[in-house]
Amino acid sequence: MALQLYYHPFSSYCHKALVAFHENDIAFEGHVIEGPDSAAYRELAARWPIKRFPMLVDGERQVMEATCIVEYLQTSHPGPVRLIPADARAALEVRFLDRFFDNYISTPVQKIVFNALRPDPSVRDPYGVDEAHAMLDDAYGWLEQHMRGRQWACGDAPTLADCGAAPFLFYAHWVHPIQEERHPNIRAYRQRLLQWPSYARCVELARPYRGFFPLPIPADD
Repeated sequence: MALQLYYHPFSSYCHKALVAFHENDIAFEGHVIEGPDSAAYRELAARWPIKRFPMLVDGERQVMEATCIVEYLQTSHPGPVRLIPADARAALEVRFLDRFFDNYISTPVQKIVFNALRPDPSVRDPYGVDEAHAMLDDAYGWLEQHMRGRQWACGDAPTLADCGAAPFLFYAHWVHPIQEERHPNIRAYRQRLLQWPSYARCVELARPYRGFFPLPIPADD
């Protein structure tokens, strides 16, 4: 039975999982979640009451959360590209960077975006948005130093950390611009990620859904 992936092409966390599929050319049957009335959404909700995606179904097993999906593919459907190193110390660094991009890039970006999506201005959270921008400032500062002299987040080849960095930095620039004069290493890294074939595919598949984004999108993206 084919692997089944419940996802949306515009979702950053879905991109994170999709990169792992693309990088090792792993076939899957896609179930695109087009809204709460779609069949894919109803199937997702029946399997996973939290109703978050991506979700992978492999026979009788289902795997939730993008990081877990990437790890599951490596253990159960391995390909030529290893995204989590075999060496335990190297794997620990990769997992730390994975958590860094999730918690300190993606989480504040989502705070800003979800706030902008609230239709009633009276329930928006400007204080929380300011906190999110401050977190991104701090995260960019750390990442700028970390990426000095590096091509990839960890080591000499793409890993799980880059699977998350690609979509999270892509969208982060839309809400909290990565300025060339302040963060040249992050800008260059983001550009390399956009040229990474496994992520470039995600960007192109997401392009038709850009109208969903509630804030201005940079012209160069």
